[in-house]
Amino acid sequence: MTSTMSMPARSVARVAAQIAMCAASVVLVAACATQAPPPAPQAQAPAPAPARPASDPLPPAHVPQPIAIARPQFVRDTAARFGIDPAHIERVLAGAQVRESIVNAMARPAEAKPWRDYRPIFMTRARIDGGRAFLARHRDALSRVEARTGVPAELIVAIIGVETNYGANTGSFNVVDALYTLAFAYPRTGDPAKAERENRREAFFRDELAQLFALEKEAGLPIATLTGSYAGAMGWGQFMPSSYRQYAVDGDGDGRRDLFNSTDDVFASIANYFLGRGGWKPGGPVVVRANLDGANAPFEPTSLEAVHTLEALAARGYRPLSAVPTGATAVPINLDGANGPEHWLGFNNFYAITRYNISKHYAMAVHQLSEAIAGRGDA
Repeated sequence: MTSTMSMPARSVARVAAQIAMCAASVVLVAACATQAPPPAPQAQAPAPAPARPASDPLPPAHVPQPIAIARPQFVRDTAARFGIDPAHIERVLAGAQVRESIVNAMARPAEAKPWRDYRPIFMTRARIDGGRAFLARHRDALSRVEARTGVPAELIVAIIGVETNYGANTGSFNVVDALYTLAFAYPRTGDPAKAERENRREAFFRDELAQLFALEKEAGLPIATLTGSYAGAMGWGQFMPSSYRQYAVDGDGDGRRDLFNSTDDVFASIANYFLGRGGWKPGGPVVVRANLDGANAPFEPTSLEAVHTLEALAARGYRPLSAVPTGATAVPINLDGANGPEHWLGFNNFYAITRYNISKHYAMAVHQLSEAIAGRGDA
């Protein structure tokens, strides 16, 4: 989705560790929504932020081009793809600036930290107490969303808590500048071994920039003045433009999908993202602690998808420390904890959280914060 104010939002909207895994899987946000919203009517412009996955496939990997060639081509392709006046696209891009601060932020994602350093960022007394207060303040609206979708209220709150500290920090980067910088000016290493990953990262952000213009056309957002994360994610839930287009829904019935000012829309849209993009299974397990037989080396699959049978994991030395559903499949989660190695088994719903941000650290932090907010854990 999401980029992330957690390295703070993907959110998703939306991260070097995340982009590296995106390169391996080719597409960051490609699943279809279970309730894909129709194009929204023209909306009133949301107030700019305080003064972090796509409906269309990514373009194929390509040979790097100078910006003088790549930008006019982008304008032509985006205009044709979404039926937008190319002169308008040119005017917006003419005001875009390449910002070193965006490059620097992308190069230092929090998710790259070991778990022992990442967890304390979010599992604090202030963050837990803030989440409980937020849940109490919006309990009726969150309960309606949970009853309708099966996505727990505390999980929705934890996402907002990790991404934007409950709406207090939705990002100060100009969204057009962020996407423009990452689409056209992110430094390349020149290493042939990294070229494919760099191509896909560039293609991803060019697509998100194009999706931003489509979002402007559909929802009337003033994109030239929108602010968000350094990766271009927006609003309380930090949706990337493609995720905003595909998964944002009108939660309050006013005919708009406003992820900046309407908490009803924010709650409903995060739940819709979990159902559509993540494949959340209401009532299903998320993750359980496990032991790893000392004779076995940790198993590190290339994907976080929960596709391994418990029997196969047992053969690799993993034993769950609490009851798990018969016939469940899981993925081993190995973490470098403050007190030494930690081993967990993540199920389908853990994988669903990683669809918001492709990081086992992110998903575990969201899960543990949600448990603490619900009173089932502490800091």
